Amino acid sequence: MSSTPEPGRYPGGGGAVDAEFVRQADPYRRELLAHCYQMLGSVYDAEDLVQETYVRAWRSYDRFEGRSSMRTWLHRIATNACLNALESRSRRPLPIGLGAPSSDPAEALIERREVPWLEPMPDSLVSDDPAAVVTGRESIRLAVVAAMQFLPPRQRAVLILRDVLQWPAAEVGEMLEMTTASVNSALQRARAQVQQATVSVDEVSEPTESEQRELLDRFVAAFEAKDIKALVDIFTKDSVWEMPPFTGWYQGPEDIARLVDTRCPAEGPGDMKLIPTRANGQFAFGLYMRDGDLYRPFNLPVLTLTPQGVSHVSCFFDLRLFATFGLPETIPV
Repeated sequence: MSSTPEPGRYPGGGGAVDAEFVRQADPYRRELLAHCYQMLGSVYDAEDLVQETYVRAWRSYDRFEGRSSMRTWLHRIATNACLNALESRSRRPLPIGLGAPSSDPAEALIERREVPWLEPMPDSLVSDDPAAVVTGRESIRLAVVAAMQFLPPRQRAVLILRDVLQWPAAEVGEMLEMTTASVNSALQRARAQVQQATVSVDEVSEPTESEQRELLDRFVAAFEAKDIKALVDIFTKDSVWEMPPFTGWYQGPEDIARLVDTRCPAEGPGDMKLIPTRANGQFAFGLYMRDGDLYRPFNLPVLTLTPQGVSHVSCFFDLRLFATFGLPETIPV
């Protein structure tokens, strides 16, 4: 879905002014999408709000006098649109953020589709340049975006504008109608809360490229063979597995492997197929389940890797995500 209206598709539009607006505004579409996603926690809501931002900007483009940059102007409109939207929307958690203790894999799964769960964001929607996504991935990692959802909306906006977009406190204050002192105070509170909920970026130990490749190969092989012993060896000792819309989360390689063994409908080798993709600056897969002569979408796991193994997997069962991530609808066996 394109978030920038094309020339000639505005209400009554189609002239040179429309073309000039698109020329100036279009380069900021992807960063606005990332900004709205961080605010809202939903790729679909973010696309809607970016579309709304461009329509609002086009309608008032004749009053844009260039006193700020086009980028600043668009972000101002997008931020206010997100704040207005958040007045009537609930925060988007992941199961581990609900506050319940880890679950027993022997217990029945509890499904709650009415909860507005956090959604993953395809890297391809954030940037055409994979290197740029990797460089800025700390701000869109699932754990960070999930922690942001527990901030009050205005604190969330301050954190993103100051720490992610690197805007001066005075400019953020002007945008949000806050004093500079209030912006700095809100930023400190937001940083403290997010740091409590996530591992500090400085403490994250990244595996080398060869370690990543080897670990991902083992992950795919273990799942496609439904090799439970191999699964145990892949995960770190304190690893976490969660799978919205199911409310439970599971900790430790033995419990994770037991969950896959007893709850996954695959019966053995060849019943699952994994197609690699990228989400939130992290490795991810489209996981397909065999159905006769076809593999059909089942879920979308997003992985956190460390040199010791896979430390976190968030599996998303919203099958709309397969099309959003550009994954095939079915795969022949």
